[in-house]
Amino acid sequence: MTEAGKPLPFNDSRHLAAHQFLVDEAYLLDAQRYECWLDTLTDDVRYVMPVRVTTARGAGFDTAPGMAHFDEDKYSLSQRVARLSTEHVWTEDPPSRLRHFITNVRTFAGADPDHLLVESAELLFRSRGDVNESALVSCGREDLLRWCDTGSANILKLARRTIIADEAVLRMQNLAVFL
Repeated sequence: MTEAGKPLPFNDSRHLAAHQFLVDEAYLLDAQRYECWLDTLTDDVRYVMPVRVTTARGAGFDTAPGMAHFDEDKYSLSQRVARLSTEHVWTEDPPSRLRHFITNVRTFAGADPDHLLVESAELLFRSRGDVNESALVSCGREDLLRWCDTGSANILKLARRTIIADEAVLRMQNLAVFL
């Protein structure tokens, strides 16, 4: 995904903090504690999932230029979260059962000490109701995490996420989930 250079060692405190952030985030998403999840995002967050395409090896791209399943900011993400608590969210009634598996975490330090670039792989298991088949989404993620001073502590928050699905055709009824 990235050409960021050499990853931090697994025992580096920055890598451990980034890994802990991803594990805690996965818990919030699995538990569907979306309001709490919004608190883990910076106010200027960008959350993007480009459309994957299958092209010839020499084409030079594997996502459709200018097309995305979603390209969101904090406002649009908060609107999605708010909608989940209304009676108009048919895609999530009954709610999905979710499990986010996060692995292959690699952390890179850049020139700016307030940011960490983090690559990870994710497998999302989703089950809805009793009659629909479960669904899996496999993807790679590239995150930019930012150290933010909250007054009482310096914590990591998600400033940017780019999600690259491993399939060009998603086999899920809808994308009413967060990856």
